[in-house]
Amino acid sequence: MISEYRVADLVPHSGRMSLLTSITGHGEDRLTAQVVITKDSMFADSTGVPSWVGLEYLAQAIGAFAGLQERLNGGAPKLGFLLGTRKYLCSTDYFLPGDRLELTVIRNMQAENGLSAFDCTLQGNGYTASASLNVFQPEDAEQFLQGASE
Repeated sequence: MISEYRVADLVPHSGRMSLLTSITGHGEDRLTAQVVITKDSMFADSTGVPSWVGLEYLAQAIGAFAGLQERLNGGAPKLGFLLGTRKYLCSTDYFLPGDRLELTVIRNMQAENGLSAFDCTLQGNGYTASASLNVFQPEDAEQFLQGASE
């Protein structure tokens, strides 16, 4: 299914920190997105974008999935937090300018308290990356952050 949503409709990041290029599809427990690497991409150096940035691409795709769920329920995207990852494996050290990365995030667990787990893949230019990401989306992020500073 082609998505009618733009990245800005679903992800609370803005400016250069909004790293996804487009939302390409979605379903009940999944979302697909795309990142096009340019020489001006955030985090790019003279070689390209280091592959560890793939974790942030995947996290933002999860953010887009969560934003989509909010939109479908009549709300607006909310802040969420990446808690950790297991087994981020990537077959390259750099994503190169001109690469078109295809991201897939699949929700495999969601608890009532805002914790979720996703299986994630990234593919492009003959290489792949995969990871399991754990995320947390509190009902009220501002209140959560204020409580963390006390």
